Amino acid sequence: MAEQYRGGPGGRRPSARRAVPVRRGEAVRRPSPAPGRMRRVTKRAAGTDHRVRVVVVRFLLIAALVAAGLKLVQVQGFKAEALAERAERQRTKPIPIPAARGAILDRNGAELAFSVETRAIAYRPNPQRKEIEKEVEKARAAGKTSPLSFDQETADIARRMREVLGDQVNEADLLAKLRSDKAFVYLVDNAEPGLTRVLAEEFPQLNVENRAMREYPGGSLAANVVGYANWRSDDPDPEKHSVHGLIGLEMLHDNELSGQPGRQIVETEGGADVVIPGTERDRQPAVNGSDLVLTIDSDLQFFTQQKAAEFARRSGAKSASVVVLDAKTGEVYALANDKTFDASQPGGVDPKLLSDPAVTTPYEPGSVNKIVTAMSAIEYGVTTPEAVHQVPGSIKVADRTVGDAWSHGVLNLTTTGIFAKSSNVGTLMLADQVGPDRFSDMLGRLGIGKRTGVGLPGESPGNLIPRNQWSGSTFGNLPIGQGLSMTVLQMAGMYQAIANDGVRVPPRVVAARIAPDGTRIPEPRPESVRVVSPETATTVRDMLRSVVQKAPHQNSGTAPDAALTGYQVSGKTGTAQQYDSAIGRYSDSKYWITFAGILPADNPRFVVGMVYDTPVYSSPEGHSAALFFHDVASYITQRYNIPLSKEQAPIVPLVIP
Repeated sequence: MAEQYRGGPGGRRPSARRAVPVRRGEAVRRPSPAPGRMRRVTKRAAGTDHRVRVVVVRFLLIAALVAAGLKLVQVQGFKAEALAERAERQRTKPIPIPAARGAILDRNGAELAFSVETRAIAYRPNPQRKEIEKEVEKARAAGKTSPLSFDQETADIARRMREVLGDQVNEADLLAKLRSDKAFVYLVDNAEPGLTRVLAEEFPQLNVENRAMREYPGGSLAANVVGYANWRSDDPDPEKHSVHGLIGLEMLHDNELSGQPGRQIVETEGGADVVIPGTERDRQPAVNGSDLVLTIDSDLQFFTQQKAAEFARRSGAKSASVVVLDAKTGEVYALANDKTFDASQPGGVDPKLLSDPAVTTPYEPGSVNKIVTAMSAIEYGVTTPEAVHQVPGSIKVADRTVGDAWSHGVLNLTTTGIFAKSSNVGTLMLADQVGPDRFSDMLGRLGIGKRTGVGLPGESPGNLIPRNQWSGSTFGNLPIGQGLSMTVLQMAGMYQAIANDGVRVPPRVVAARIAPDGTRIPEPRPESVRVVSPETATTVRDMLRSVVQKAPHQNSGTAPDAALTGYQVSGKTGTAQQYDSAIGRYSDSKYWITFAGILPADNPRFVVGMVYDTPVYSSPEGHSAALFFHDVASYITQRYNIPLSKEQAPIVPLVIP
C-alpha cells in the first residue's frame, strides 16, 4: 500500500517522474530541475536587450555616416570655395604697394612739393618680453646658457638705433618705448630706407613699414597756396594708408596726387606676419599720382611774400596781401600774404596762418571800386575823359551827406580828374547819371559777389547786396567802394578786364596735370566774360594813367609814388573805412588801404593788386600802398624783361582853373 505523503505545503504531492532507461556503458545523467516561470522570463528579456542594443548601435552608426556624408557634401559642394578662401587667408597676406604721390610744380617746373620714400620702425614690447622670458626659463631648466634678457636686448636695440640714425632719435626715449607695457609702439617715423635695412637685418624682431614723406624745399614758399600733406594711417583699410593732403591744393587735389595703390599676395609663416621670401604673387602694380603744374612763378612768389611782410611792418598794418595776374589769361603768377607757415615744419603753427587771406578774407575796397563807375560812364556815353564837371565839396544822397577826402569848394574837374583825384562827390555825380540798374549790371559782369573759381579752397565770394534790396543810401556807398566787400583777388580781376581790352578772364592757379605716363593734360580754361567794349577799356586804362602822374597846379594824381621810370602805369588807390561793431558805425581811425595797377598801361602784361588791413594811417606809408606797388612792378619788369614803353604817358589836366 502506498505510503501517504505528508510533507509539502498544501498537501500537494509531487508529480511522478518517468524512469529513463540507461544503456550499458553510458553515464547516468541527472536530469536538470525543471526551470520555473521566473527563470524563463529573465532569459527572454536578456535576449531582447541584446537585439535592441545591436539595432540602436547600427542606427547610430548609420546616422553618423549619413551626417558625415551630408557634412562632406556641404563642405565640398557648398562651402568649398569659402573655406578654401579662409584657409588661404590664414596662410597668405595681402601687402599694399603704395603709389608715389605726384609732385606740385611751379609754371617753370620748379618743385614746390614732392614725396620721398621712408620707413617707420615699430616694436612689440609686451609679446617680445614674454617670448624672451620663456626662452630664458627653458634655457635654465635645460641647464643651457641663457639668451639675452629683455633689458639687454632693448638696450642693444636703442644703442644701435642711435648709432645708425643719429640725431633723428634719442636713446633714452627709445628705451622708454621699447620697455613700455604696450603691445605695439612706433619707435621712429620717416627713417631712411637704407639705414632701416641695416637695423632690420641686425634685429629681425623690429617691424618695418613702408612710408612716404612730403618734402617742401621752399619751406614757406607758396605754403598758403600749396598747402600741406602728411602720412595718414587712421583709416581701417591699410591700402588707404598713404600721404594725404590736409589743406590747400594738397587737400583739394588729393585724389589726383595720390594715385591708386597696388597690392601683392605673400605667404606667411604659420599665419604670422613673417613673410616667406619668394612667395610673392598676384602682383597688381600701383598707379602713381599725377603731378600738378601751377601758374605760380616761385621766384615772383618769393619776392612778393618778402615784400608783403616788409610793407606790413613799414605801414604798421595788421596784415598785407598781394596778387599778380597775367593781364591776358588771368593766370595767377603770385598770391602772397605777409604771414604764412613753414610747410616743412607745420607742427605748432597757429591755425589762423594756415588759411589764405588773399582769397578767404574779403574787405571793403574803397576807391579802387570807382573803376565800375568809370567803365559804366564811358561805356554808356555819359561822359568823356576831357569833359569838365563842377564838383562841390559834398553831396547829399538820400538821408546822408558824402564829402571828399580833402576840403574844397566847387572844383572844375575833368572826368579823368575825378578818378585821378579820387573825388567821392564827382564819382557819385557820374554814378547818378549811369543809374543804379546799369551800375548793378556792371558789377555783375565784373563778377562781384561771386567766387572767382580760382581753384583754391575756402574762397570767399565777398558780399554784395542784391539789387532788389538797395535802399536810397545804398547807391551813395557802392560807387565809392563802401557797403560791399571783395577779396584782393576779385579786386585784381576787375582791373584785368580793362587790361584785357574789356574781357574778364576768371583767374586760375592750376595750369595742367602731368599723368604718370608723362602726358600733359591742360586744365580747362575758364569761360571769359565781355564786360565793356575794347574802346571803353582802352579809354579807362588811359584815364587811370593820370593817377600816378606828378604835375603842378593840383594836377598830380593820388599815387605818384607808384610811377615807374620808363613805363606807363595805370592804377587806382583806395581807402575804405572799416565798420566798427563796437560803436555800431564806420570807424574814423581804422581803414583798408588798397591799390590796383596795370603794367605797362600801353601794352598790358600784368595786373597787381594789394591791400593793407588797419595800417597806421598817420605814418608815411600807412595811407597809401603806392610804394608797395612800385617795388613789385619794378621787380616784374626785370624778371620778365618787359620792354620799355615807347613813349611816356602824357600829362593831362585834372583841375581846370
